[in-house]
Amino acid sequence: MRWTQTFIPTLKEPPAEAEIVSHQLLLRAGLVRKLTSGLYTFLPLGLRSLRKIEQIVREEMDRAGAIEVLMPALQPTDIWQQSGRYVTAREVLYKVRDRADKEWLLGPTHEEVITALVASEISSYRQFPKNFYQIQTKFRDEIRPRFGLMRAREFIMKDAYSFDTSDEAAEVSYKKMYDAYTRIFRRCGLHAFPVEADTGVIGGTLSHEFMVPAETGENEVVCTASGSYAANIEKAASRGPIVPTPVNDTGPEPEPFPTPGVVTIDALSSQPYNVPAHCQIKTLVYVVESNPVIVLLRGDDQLNEAKLAVALGTNVFRPATPDEIHDLMGARPGSLGAVRSTLSTKAANVPVHADVALRNAAGMTTGANRDGYHMRHVNIERDIHVHHWQDLRMVKAGEVSVADGAPLEIWRAIEVGHVFKLGTKYSEKLGAVFIEESGARRPCIMGCYGIGVTRTLQAVIEQSHDKDGIIWPLSVAPFEVCITPLNATPGSATMVVAENLYRTLADRGVEVIIDDRDERPGVKFKDADLVGFPMRINVGEKSLARDEVELKPRAGKLSTVQVADAADQVMAWIQSEANKYL
Repeated sequence: MRWTQTFIPTLKEPPAEAEIVSHQLLLRAGLVRKLTSGLYTFLPLGLRSLRKIEQIVREEMDRAGAIEVLMPALQPTDIWQQSGRYVTAREVLYKVRDRADKEWLLGPTHEEVITALVASEISSYRQFPKNFYQIQTKFRDEIRPRFGLMRAREFIMKDAYSFDTSDEAAEVSYKKMYDAYTRIFRRCGLHAFPVEADTGVIGGTLSHEFMVPAETGENEVVCTASGSYAANIEKAASRGPIVPTPVNDTGPEPEPFPTPGVVTIDALSSQPYNVPAHCQIKTLVYVVESNPVIVLLRGDDQLNEAKLAVALGTNVFRPATPDEIHDLMGARPGSLGAVRSTLSTKAANVPVHADVALRNAAGMTTGANRDGYHMRHVNIERDIHVHHWQDLRMVKAGEVSVADGAPLEIWRAIEVGHVFKLGTKYSEKLGAVFIEESGARRPCIMGCYGIGVTRTLQAVIEQSHDKDGIIWPLSVAPFEVCITPLNATPGSATMVVAENLYRTLADRGVEVIIDDRDERPGVKFKDADLVGFPMRINVGEKSLARDEVELKPRAGKLSTVQVADAADQVMAWIQSEANKYL
């Protein structure tokens, strides 16, 4: 490929819209261009790298025994209504209507479609196991598209779906995908590690995310330094708070005391009240499909809404409004509590979900359900009727691991892949059943496995760059070698040598581009570094006078070689680099 024959619109400065480095470099290196918020056009170099990632994914899926299919992006609503996700996932669904006013969905994922296919085509235990995958465009109605390809309205994803006849067989399928993902990300040059994860809207009983450490990542990962424990913060648990909760207090009955203007944990912790945050009970009110619930946490803890979703059994919930809270509790936020004697008639039978850190807590302070008042001497087992005890709190750095008691750290990371063991959630609702050898009918045990292909592309850039631009791993670079003649005049000595090297390397299977632009050497060098070609060959008159050319690995030191040896040296370097990703 010749630079002048393709389209590489590099930019000197990052556009104002780009908030993180990888987004800036996607635009500056001429890999993509924004059409509108959350929608991007892939330009030639970006598309080449994208296709390489897709090919790695395809090879490893095939190696793991998965079967490639291609399902429609446009989906009927009835199968989503059958699964229940027409309601539970409604906030991310794009809905369209045809000329007959029939509603359709643009699929963010394809569990319903593949389950409907299996339900209609596979019925005997002899036909299992099966694992179908596709590389397909997905659509998600993001409330705030940002960070380029990281959170887009339209994106490319690899999704796979396994079907088995038993839990044991399903775990074998899960392990095959888990191992395939490990190989995929290694081959892409990514340092990605698995963490325990919440199953979210997808559902299921077992889940891992594959995370790429990045300071600008949108996810937080809780882990130990040794790697003995790692989980998404939405799933993470610990052995409890550092400051213990007072327990086993057989002190006086709860009593109200005036706290005019005090509506925050910090205010109650300060003079003249001096109630430590860990001795306070935080009371929150949520609405679950029009029904209120009360949530209790220690004052120094934050609610993990992903854990609350698991506790409630639904993702369809929201914080109650101040007016809804006042109507239910008789007080405004900041003065709320769940002590039985203070609850209004409306609130008396509302389910109470309490975090397990509050078990046996005593000598606590909470709101009195009367504006400007709190209750002290609260013993939660004695004074509050807790319907459900659950882990609801957000883990903090410095707490200790449930695995081995090691201190927990919190890292920022980018999610690039997710694997789920779904169980029978979709097969039961959509009729994907099989006949056992005994003649009995049972629902298939399912798993689903996703990789954000476009997101992986950007994650590579986020993890591998420097102040000059991208540093592509050889396996996913748009071109492996860039030949840079310092004088691109046709017929010049530099162009003759550059053209000969170009043909030699191309004939030997190297993906090579020649920068034949009539530009200053500095411009060419900067563009090559910005784009991030793994190897650059500089062909200049001074070097040629010694019968030499310069080899400059993107992340290495410049060296000189004889012209006659240049191709062999490059081939040896490529082989050495390729071995890193096996």
